[in-house]
Amino acid sequence: MSTRTSKPIIGISIGDINGIGAEVTMKALLDNRTHKNFTPLIYGHGKAISFYRKALGMEDFNFVQIRSIDEIQHKKVNVINVLEECPEVIPGVETHEAGKLALAALKAAMEDLKEGHIQALVTAPVNKNNINSEEFRFVGHTEFITESVGAKKSLMFMVSEQLRVGLVTGHVPLAKVVQNVTPERIKGKANLMLESLQKDFGISKPKIAILGLNPHAGEDGLLGDEEEKIIKPAIRDLKDENKMVFGPYPSDGFFGMMHQSKFDGILAMYHDQGLIPFKSIAFSSGVNFTAGLPVIRTSPDHGTAYNIAGKNLADEGSMRAAIFLAADIIHEHQAALEEA
Repeated sequence: MSTRTSKPIIGISIGDINGIGAEVTMKALLDNRTHKNFTPLIYGHGKAISFYRKALGMEDFNFVQIRSIDEIQHKKVNVINVLEECPEVIPGVETHEAGKLALAALKAAMEDLKEGHIQALVTAPVNKNNINSEEFRFVGHTEFITESVGAKKSLMFMVSEQLRVGLVTGHVPLAKVVQNVTPERIKGKANLMLESLQKDFGISKPKIAILGLNPHAGEDGLLGDEEEKIIKPAIRDLKDENKMVFGPYPSDGFFGMMHQSKFDGILAMYHDQGLIPFKSIAFSSGVNFTAGLPVIRTSPDHGTAYNIAGKNLADEGSMRAAIFLAADIIHEHQAALEEA
């Protein structure tokens, strides 16, 4: 069957089959809006899906096995095997074989995404330990996908209905954060966020807040001079370009006083500065969106959660939000093309 259809195809890489990825994916796809808006295609293995269908008592979850994208069946959940043999599914246990399947699923989905066979990719959680090897280094989905599409830059953008947070530095050791916070990097990430808010979220005149790096945003140089020497000059340059950027704000007071509600996006300097408040506010509905790429990629904002894998305890809210955000962004892009 041809993949040319007005209904988009959203690929889902299964992640670590011994974590909660399969469970939250299956639960999310039971949402009755699924087949009205898009066609789901799971990259993984049918045996793993069948295992969880039985183990979780999800007899109402039905899927079709296909061999290639050309066999896609709309109005159904499609599953494509990315390896000949499915590794043994052992919920809650880290295995090398599960890592091989997770990587194979991601690579296969990325190829179809780059070729335009699928219109978006949602990545279920992986375990970096069982993906990494002497031959292959995996830092994270964001970095892998950015490199795969040949992009020089991207933005890790955490999104929920209440909050949108981007990061100047992502998966960087804390000891190396300061050297990676430069005026050029701040301006680059801020521009990616502003462009994404316009292009992907339909906000015509976005307004973003930029957080400080040091306690109390440096307190005029008393607690560090990065705000004075690096962050404020970057903000001035952005303002000179008529960008609606404000700050730098002390991060504790900013979130403590709920100032996030006044902005369309917030740019944090490092991983935990942005993700701790984000996950505190929106853990069950938050989405990790990679902005600034020529492709659409989202993921839930949680990990493999081995401790509850296979126990029917996983909350699918974040995965559902990731899938439907991908669909919303596809439609936003299509609407923009029709208006052009």
